[in-house]
Amino acid sequence: MPDGLVAVVKRDCSTCEMVAPVLRELAAAKPLTVYSQDDPAFPPHVKVVDDTNLDVSDALDVEIVPTFLRVADGKIVGRTQGWKRDEWRSLSGVAGLGAELPEFRPGCGSLTQEPDIAARLAARKSEMQMSSRRIQLGEREDPIETMYSRGWSDGLPLVPPTPERVARMLTGTSRAPADVLATVPPDLAACTVEKVAINAVMAGCLPEYLPVVLAVVEAACTDEFNAHGVLATTMAVGPSIVVNGPIAAAIGMNSGVNALGQGNRANATIGRALQLVIRNVGGGKPGGVDRATLGNPGKYTLCFAEDEAGSPWEPLAVERGIPAGTSAVTLIAVEGPRVVVDQKSRTADSLARSLAGCLRTVWHPKLAQTCDVLLLISPEHARVFRADGWAKRRLRDELITLLTSPGDELVAGYGGCAEGMPPRFAGEHVPKFSPDSLWFVHAGGSAGMFSAIMSGWARGPGGSQPVTRAIKPWA
Repeated sequence: MPDGLVAVVKRDCSTCEMVAPVLRELAAAKPLTVYSQDDPAFPPHVKVVDDTNLDVSDALDVEIVPTFLRVADGKIVGRTQGWKRDEWRSLSGVAGLGAELPEFRPGCGSLTQEPDIAARLAARKSEMQMSSRRIQLGEREDPIETMYSRGWSDGLPLVPPTPERVARMLTGTSRAPADVLATVPPDLAACTVEKVAINAVMAGCLPEYLPVVLAVVEAACTDEFNAHGVLATTMAVGPSIVVNGPIAAAIGMNSGVNALGQGNRANATIGRALQLVIRNVGGGKPGGVDRATLGNPGKYTLCFAEDEAGSPWEPLAVERGIPAGTSAVTLIAVEGPRVVVDQKSRTADSLARSLAGCLRTVWHPKLAQTCDVLLLISPEHARVFRADGWAKRRLRDELITLLTSPGDELVAGYGGCAEGMPPRFAGEHVPKFSPDSLWFVHAGGSAGMFSAIMSGWARGPGGSQPVTRAIKPWA
């Protein structure tokens, strides 16, 4: 940037047209550089630098034209926008400048602020930092069909990850695109923030969802969650994502009516983004490492927010050690939800027995100590527990007691059923679950006495454990 006076203008601006004589006056008296955003011949009778590519305007963070600056030793030492006669005189050092013009006239929006152009400029800057390989399509190629044919899709149409869209997605985080976020199984590929952003675009996320997606990917790629095992098992499980804290409301997540169903963009696309990262970065594709015998619809996406405001209990993330008021995600590998129907219980004891009867069938009625379970307690059922003053601990303890069975009835072969526990459990009393394997979350519509059970995959070595991670603001 040359020292002296600098003006940035565009012909399509009435204020710039008005100050054109002032610029001619300045050019005759002072070192002046004029950059034009839309017409290198404007203003006339002044030497103009072509800035129709907007590189200079973008570098100068021009928001309004005309912008008038004073530069000394290569640094901007003064700036004003629009026409403010006193400020132009002060910056230029010309006392009588613009005497014939009004004292003030607002400027016009810089071309750099127009949405499409701003996105293109952001993409241009981001491309300098991004390292992903560009895929050039033929003029007649359909991007959506091409992405499907190349195996990037989960079976549903994808949003093409153009540089402009990826740049816009990256505005959701302050992390550099090249920052390595995680090592993604099964290929153990290094996954950058940029790669997550690309898959978030394809999934249909908005930029404000990106901090949640980043936390989800980090949680999924831990040894505790064991995404490789969750992917490779023949059991029909996949990641479920529970979002807690203020970010859920801020990005419009659904924790109420149809919380596990369709219709909410954040719920649908955050979970989908994780699955696409596992597929496209980690190489986990059905029929490859993904060997699920049946699978379940939750392997497209299973993500929802907890209804904390209406809950009688502390949020799931708080129960798992996250400070109250902190946004967080919890991942649990689960099969599809099964509904618990109880429209008659009006006491906590009766409703607990209903839950226990349904929980007995998790995995198999004769198998115990197998997995973690996520119980979704609906508002109508939660009111029953609230009315009787049952905390989560009381409900958990009651369920463990109700689900403790004679080992003789659980061993393999008992009752003519070959499935069951090893013979060493004979003669013992065996709880179906351990205290740290039952987790409760409050969600769902306010009408309907239905809750749900989402049973997990194997616990212990080689299995999968629930993982909770705080969501870092703008992380």
